[in-house]
Amino acid sequence: MFPFPVADPIPLPAPVWLFKVLNIVTLGLHFVALQMLLGGLLGVIGLNFLARLQSNTLSDVRHQAAAALAKRLPIVMTYVINFGVPPLLFTQVLYGQALYTSSVLIGFWWIAVIALLTVCYWLLYKVADRTATHHSAWTLALVAYGIAALIGRIYSANMTLMLRPEDWTQMYANSALGVYIPTNDPTTNPRWLFMLISGFAVSGLWMIWISATTSSFSQDLRAFFNRLGGQIAVVAIAAQLGLAMWVFAVQPDVVKTGLTTDTLYQIYGYVWLALTAALLGIAAYSAFQKAQANLVVGWGAAAGVLLTMLAMVAYRDGIRDITLFSKGFDVWNRQIVTNWSVVGLFLALFVAGLGVVGWLISVAVRAKDNAPQVEDMTRETVSKTAIEGVNQ
Repeated sequence: MFPFPVADPIPLPAPVWLFKVLNIVTLGLHFVALQMLLGGLLGVIGLNFLARLQSNTLSDVRHQAAAALAKRLPIVMTYVINFGVPPLLFTQVLYGQALYTSSVLIGFWWIAVIALLTVCYWLLYKVADRTATHHSAWTLALVAYGIAALIGRIYSANMTLMLRPEDWTQMYANSALGVYIPTNDPTTNPRWLFMLISGFAVSGLWMIWISATTSSFSQDLRAFFNRLGGQIAVVAIAAQLGLAMWVFAVQPDVVKTGLTTDTLYQIYGYVWLALTAALLGIAAYSAFQKAQANLVVGWGAAAGVLLTMLAMVAYRDGIRDITLFSKGFDVWNRQIVTNWSVVGLFLALFVAGLGVVGWLISVAVRAKDNAPQVEDMTRETVSKTAIEGVNQ
């Protein structure tokens, strides 16, 4: 067995299963926002680039679609960040001995995430500003995507390294400053690429939802979003299924055995496959439509994305637990002293916080829907005032 640092002598303040449920829920929400960001950036890159090639009706619709996506990305980034903090904290509570060690071993890159995230956030606003005036922004969006993908690569490296205690001593001997990212793990790149292509799939389904729910857009733009989103999602989901098979294939034999013999992990896997197939059906249906998506399809795509993500995160959690258990780390073997009054207060505040987040999202959506109407009213008021001034 491999030596892990001694656990904190302070017992866990709640059962392991509760921390795991909280981790899965918050990480699922984080991944939804993250993949909306990654896929949305790809959509902006492609739409803005193609729109700049020629001037016609289709080009104008592409400009509008790129601007609509870009305008939403800074808001999406706020949810990426805020939903990303809780699962990281829950992971530290459960797997601190492994995660703290791997974070120190790539310390330079782990700290660099803050600077990279700041630059990426700034670029999102620049892209939104330029697409709003139909200027070229695809190069800036490409840089932002590259930075976001690099951050994802750093996270994938860290979450994989925490499962490889056999490499820790040699890595520290090579660099105590943490400037090296391990490249010898066969599971890192498949996991990273799976997340990137998942972003493209989610962005397509996001476009279908936008088509169904954004009444302020013209019918042509809503129909364009519905059809394009379906086409993107069909291709991306097919690629995602292939990458999922690759992720499973490169796992150690002990992990494969654990995943295929444990009933709970089998259920997670089958649920993910069933939901992915349903999303593929929604995407294929939208890909051939010449009109906007209806609310049933739009909200079905949104609900499917969230549930699929939760199933995927739960299955991912199984990969981590089985891998660490095979190397001497049992996450369930922890001293627990639960104060249920404190836990109950925390859960009440947690549910209330999710409710507030949902309300904020609904406010943002309604504000975007009403914005064009407000602008039109403002222009009409200004025009009437000017005319009255001339008449006087």
